[in-house]
Amino acid sequence: MTVALDKSVEDFITSPHQLFIDGRWVDAASGRTFTTPDPATGQTLAHVAEADAEDVDRAVRAARRAFEHGPWSRMTASERGRIIWRIGDLILEHADELAQLESLDNGKPLAVARVADVPLAADLFHYMAGWATKIEGNTISLSVPYLPGSAFHAYTLREPVGVVAQIIPWNFPLLMAAWKLGPALATGNVVILKPAEQTPLSALRLAELIAEAGVPDGVVNVLPGYGETAGAALAAHDGVDKVAFTGSTEVGRLIVHAAAGNLKKVTLELGGKSPNVVFDDADPDLAVQGAANAIFFNHGQCCIAGSRLFVHRSRFDEVVEGVAEIARGIRLGPGLDADTQMGPLVSDEQLRRVTGFLESGRQEGARTVTGGERHGDQGYFVQPTVITDVRPDMRLVREEIFGPVVVASPFSDLDEIAAQANDTVYGLGAGIWTRDISKAHALAGRIRAGTIWINCYNVFDAALPFGGYKQSGWGREMGHQALDAYTEVKSVCTQLHT
Repeated sequence: MTVALDKSVEDFITSPHQLFIDGRWVDAASGRTFTTPDPATGQTLAHVAEADAEDVDRAVRAARRAFEHGPWSRMTASERGRIIWRIGDLILEHADELAQLESLDNGKPLAVARVADVPLAADLFHYMAGWATKIEGNTISLSVPYLPGSAFHAYTLREPVGVVAQIIPWNFPLLMAAWKLGPALATGNVVILKPAEQTPLSALRLAELIAEAGVPDGVVNVLPGYGETAGAALAAHDGVDKVAFTGSTEVGRLIVHAAAGNLKKVTLELGGKSPNVVFDDADPDLAVQGAANAIFFNHGQCCIAGSRLFVHRSRFDEVVEGVAEIARGIRLGPGLDADTQMGPLVSDEQLRRVTGFLESGRQEGARTVTGGERHGDQGYFVQPTVITDVRPDMRLVREEIFGPVVVASPFSDLDEIAAQANDTVYGLGAGIWTRDISKAHALAGRIRAGTIWINCYNVFDAALPFGGYKQSGWGREMGHQALDAYTEVKSVCTQLHT
């Protein structure tokens, strides 16, 4: 049964979609638009203004004015916090509308957007609103060796970085916008947000709610457009003080090079190839369900997906068949269908990428236990897939697929699995399944990754920092650690004459 769209959603989709610059909705300077498709059908969902370098320049100037001359910088931290809290409230007030937009634009099941994406986004703003009044410096007692007997009053201040460019991906459009905007606003920065060209709609609706919440003009600007044009222009712009990017490691490298011009600050949340480890003493039902959730949640379009499944040899066949059985039972369909458990991939490009990996695996001799094919002939659907008989040098094992595809390998002991888990350029996350908590913590200490889940997977909270080691990125999202990336530390030293 297909869920009927709210009238507000229908009206929003059919309305003109412009750029949000300096508190106003404006056309792109070029007049160009691009289409965003419904991934369940491949048909055009909406037409959206296409930002380019000139629009980026307009938005940067507006943000700079707002930062240096607008009311945002003069507000008390408590006032800013109340506005940020109000954004979270408005997200909850419009929860079903936002969930429908996410389901339409991204393809994810509506039920998932309702219980995960939307409430987590609201919670992030509420969490960060509380931090607005807690951005503190500290006093320092000085002992200057070459000025014996002198007294000083020294302290630090934490100040906003300034104009921040934020470039977000298409897998969790609303939630990624919240992850980026929350700490930036709590610390007093101003923002130009570029949503992914595949999924711009929820970010544009969020811009309306941000304005309704009372965020002053120019503090948040939203520029839908392509990464090669709008994204590149943002990363390279000399008027931008910091760029925060979530996406692929390949594009992350381009961001770093582009940001080098004025040495702007950079934070990156990038790719992953996360190991999910099942020991011989793991609870069988918990481990099988957890392994399936680790890879099939959000169609496998998660940077931290447990895409490398390692199972103790004594349990390998049992666990792999259990995960495969779950995969065979997953109902694929449009996100707005109430019976859908897994929607389509986000785009034709992503469909071709994932099916290309599946073909590569076949050619290299991997064995498909279940799945391995495109599903249907309409939309961008791929069957949930479990693959075995892989080698460490295969593309399936080395590279991020970003789809519902897991490769499974056996292991024998803790030393072996620690080495296998770390045999990757990535270090975003890992899962460990065992009843032996000492063994779990021993392995957690040896895996080089930013998040380790023990007897659970895909647990996210606004207070829990998220980010990666190695080529999975720089810096952390969420938690109070995220605030460090959006503040500068200023030291103030006064000599006291007594």
